[in-house]
Amino acid sequence: MSDHEVLHVRGRVLVGPEDVRDELWCVDGRITFDRPAGEALAVTGWALPGLVDAHCHVGLDRHGPVDAATAEKQALTDRDAGTLLIRDAGSPSDTRWIDDREDLPKIIRAGRHIARTRRYIRGYAHEIEPADLVEHVGREARRGDGWVKLVGDWIDREVGDLTPSWPRAEVGAAIAEAHRLGARVTAHCFAEDSLRDLVEAGIDCVEHATGLTEETIPLFAERGVAIVPTLVNIATFPHLADGGEAKFPRWSAHMRRLHERRYDTVRAAFDAGIPVFVGTDAGGSLAHGLVAEEVGELTKAGIPALDALSATTWGARAWLGRPALEEGAPADLVVYDEDPRADVRVLAAPRRVVVNGRVLA
Repeated sequence: MSDHEVLHVRGRVLVGPEDVRDELWCVDGRITFDRPAGEALAVTGWALPGLVDAHCHVGLDRHGPVDAATAEKQALTDRDAGTLLIRDAGSPSDTRWIDDREDLPKIIRAGRHIARTRRYIRGYAHEIEPADLVEHVGREARRGDGWVKLVGDWIDREVGDLTPSWPRAEVGAAIAEAHRLGARVTAHCFAEDSLRDLVEAGIDCVEHATGLTEETIPLFAERGVAIVPTLVNIATFPHLADGGEAKFPRWSAHMRRLHERRYDTVRAAFDAGIPVFVGTDAGGSLAHGLVAEEVGELTKAGIPALDALSATTWGARAWLGRPALEEGAPADLVVYDEDPRADVRVLAAPRRVVVNGRVLA
């Protein structure tokens, strides 16, 4: 369809978990619930806001930054799976050109990862020491779209296990600087030991959060710190542990323990009232387009289907400050043959993907 055609979406429009309308229209790339004059192209089915992948990396692969053509393929793969809003949780690539593309997902960037020297994947992060943390956080806060990404823990080769990356005082000052600049802060954390310091220092979100315990879950809940579990990524822990067994047996055993209790950890967090959102960690070693699989993983952890669905739609968009299916909002939506509230597996087979009011997949 051309940019000027009107789209009429009818059937069941899931404006909210219980707010179901019969129809909406897409006019000049925006949503309206008022019938416009003239002809319209009809699309029928169950309509949801464009899905959210709140932990994704466009412009990155297992080796580091990629060229624009590869980044485009990544974004198109996510789009065709129904992901129309991405929180890019760290990338060394400049993907601002995507903002000028009417056919690609919208991206909220967290700048480039900030890690300790030689304590992260080579080619991914700014690798610095604690004395420089405030400066780099300020720089990435200005470069990003309201988020900064820290690497909160990683393997310490001298210890042979995961250890925290940052002293409490320095990370507290850095988070305060980000907040002063209007940015929120998130951190990669696999293990237990970094969590209390990060939360008490004011962090807004933790990625993976496999190290949550009975002691730290109440702290997260009290402070309203969100988690993005990335369970499709945590599924790789046994393979990683096997690869590191000979050199780092303590780390390998730790990774297996974190994996074994992953579902219990996520369910306990949810039950305590911690906000949980969908993220796939695509773009490192994982493929793009796994958003439906991650929603399914949340339900395997015991999160009710409607809450898992909200974690990639209404709830996720509200958390990120972006509209869903609202009057005047960008017409980014996905249409399915069946009700995804009844069975989240429906998300794996979108009938139509609409970006800025145009049917693109």
